[in-house]
Amino acid sequence: MATVSDTIGGHLVHGMGIAMEAPTWPAITPDEAAAVLARFPTVGRIEGLRWHSPRPFSAATLIDTTHGAVVLKRHDRRVRDVAGLVEEHRFIAHLTEAGTPVPAVLRTADGASVVALGDWTYELHGQGAGHDLYRDRPSWTPFRSRDHAYAAGVALARLHQASVGYDAPARGVQPLVASFGILPVADPLAAAEAYVAARPALGAFLAGRAWRRELAALFAASGVGLATILADQPPLWTHNDWHPSNLLWSDDGTVETVFDFGLADRSCAVHDLAIAIERTAIAWLRLGQGADDAIADPPAARSLIAGYASVLPLGPGAIDAVVRLLPLVHLEFAMSEVAYFAGILGDTASASLAWDGYLLGHADWFRSAPGRDFLARLGAGGGAR
Repeated sequence: MATVSDTIGGHLVHGMGIAMEAPTWPAITPDEAAAVLARFPTVGRIEGLRWHSPRPFSAATLIDTTHGAVVLKRHDRRVRDVAGLVEEHRFIAHLTEAGTPVPAVLRTADGASVVALGDWTYELHGQGAGHDLYRDRPSWTPFRSRDHAYAAGVALARLHQASVGYDAPARGVQPLVASFGILPVADPLAAAEAYVAARPALGAFLAGRAWRRELAALFAASGVGLATILADQPPLWTHNDWHPSNLLWSDDGTVETVFDFGLADRSCAVHDLAIAIERTAIAWLRLGQGADDAIADPPAARSLIAGYASVLPLGPGAIDAVVRLLPLVHLEFAMSEVAYFAGILGDTASASLAWDGYLLGHADWFRSAPGRDFLARLGAGGGAR
C-alpha cells in the first residue's frame, strides 16, 4: 500500500460507526502540497494548510495561498486513477457551463486536471462559496432543520436540470461509485452476479457466503416490479452522494455550492432523489443502538421532496418510484464499499460490516415496522413540506 509520512499529529477521520479513527490515507503534508501546487500556475505561494478533511476514503486539505484558498485532494490510484477523475471533472465542467455553482477544477500548466505522482493521484479545486456547516459531521448526518432539507431539495432539482444534455456513458468499473446497473434490470440477481464477476476482490470476499440467496431474498421482498418502474425514467448523470456535508450554505440557509462528485454516475433523477433521502432522513449510525423505531425523520424527507418539487414537479408515479427504490437504493454503493475494503485495504472486518450491516441491515430495516411506516408516510405525504 502507498504511504506518506503523516506529520499532521492527531488527525482522525470518520470510521464505519460513530467513533473517529486513525486515517487509512494519512494527511497531506506541507511539503507534499507544495510539490503538487507548484504545477498549477494560477495558484500562489502556500501560506498554510488550514484544515484536513475527516472523510475516510481519500485525503483532502484546505490550503491558504497568496491567491486565495484551494482544496487539494489525494487518492490512491487503485481508488481513482487519472481516467476515473477525468470522468468526474468532465461532468463538473458540464454543470459549470450550465450555471450550477460548483468549485472550479484547477488545471496545471499543460492543461491537465489531474496530477499523478507515484501511487497517488491529485486534484485541485477552488474554494466554493458558502459556509461549510456540516464539514466535521459524518456523511449519514441529518439536516439541522426542515428548511435545510427543503433548500437541499431545491438545489438537487436545479442540478438535475443542469445535468440534462450530458450524455457520457456510465463510468467504468472502479471502487466507490454509486452505479446503477442492477436495479433497472429485469433479472437483478443475474446483474449482481455480473457485477461481482467484474470485481475479483468482491468475489473472493463473498466466496463461501450465501450471497446469492441473500440478494435473492432482498429482490423478492423489495424489488418485484422495480425494473418496470425504472424503465420509464430518463437516464441522467447524477450526484449520488447528496448529503449536507457535500453542500456549502449561504447566510439565508439556501445551498450556495455543491461539491464532491466522486460517486457521480449515469442513473436517473428518482434514483438520486432516493439516495438523498436515504443519506439524510434516516440516522443509520444509530441503527442497532436500541432505538431503531426512532431513527427515521419523515418530515425531513417530505421537506426535501417538497423543495425538489418546487423546481421540478413530481407526479404520483415519481413519488412511487422513489418509495419503491429506497429499500435497495444503497445496494451498489454498499457492494462497491465491500470491494474497496476487501480488495484495496484487506480489511475484512469493515467489508463484513459493509455487507451485513449496511447492505443487508439497511434493507432489513425498511422491512421492519418502523421502516414500513416511514415508506408509507413518505408515499402518503408526497411532496408536502
